[in-house]
Amino acid sequence: MPSKILLIEDDADIREGVRILLESEDYQIAEAGSGEDGLKLLSEETDLVILDIMLPGISGLKTCEEIRKKSFVPVLFLTAKGQESDKLIGLMAGGDDYLVKPFSYSELLGRVKALLRRYHLYKGKDSADSEDSARYIERSGVRISENFNQTFVGEDKVDLSDKEYQILLLLMKHPNKVFSAQNIYESIWNEPYYYSSNSTVMVHIRKLRVKIEADPQNPQHIKTVWGKGYRFE
Repeated sequence: MPSKILLIEDDADIREGVRILLESEDYQIAEAGSGEDGLKLLSEETDLVILDIMLPGISGLKTCEEIRKKSFVPVLFLTAKGQESDKLIGLMAGGDDYLVKPFSYSELLGRVKALLRRYHLYKGKDSADSEDSARYIERSGVRISENFNQTFVGEDKVDLSDKEYQILLLLMKHPNKVFSAQNIYESIWNEPYYYSSNSTVMVHIRKLRVKIEADPQNPQHIKTVWGKGYRFE
């Protein structure tokens, strides 16, 4: 079954070009020219949202925040802004990746395929999976599936984004091992590490702590090893 992509972009020319490209790859595309219309088209079947930050009415950042209230579908931001601070704001709003205009179609297609591949792998139980066959790692009251994106703190289920899940799984598979920001970034994003990538890792670690720690300001699970990186205890 083809993946379903929701494209929210107010520029009709860009929207048409992206739609034609993605349809040529057999993706199903739903289009919206505003955040309000895009939120109406979001459904449980949506596999990816491509979202422009500069939208009329509700901004792309606000739209992403509303999406995150009901779904952890991956969000790829499109924007003319290229500053690192804008990228971090997008990640804090719940975005998974960031593409600066103007971009090549090959670059867009590469990001889309990578996000969809990871989402399909980690989003939950596939038909071949069952609760009985799921393998879990449990440490210090945190339980995480090795097969799909499912995490519990005590008896409470915790909703993690794809990247948050992958980071936590990496740390929990190797308790007490210190992972540098470079280790984490290259393992999870599968891209070369640059100095600015450290901020991306920090944002995701901060969001993870909010979700799994009783006191995120005094974390008991995801520890910072100053000057070296992070470890799970």
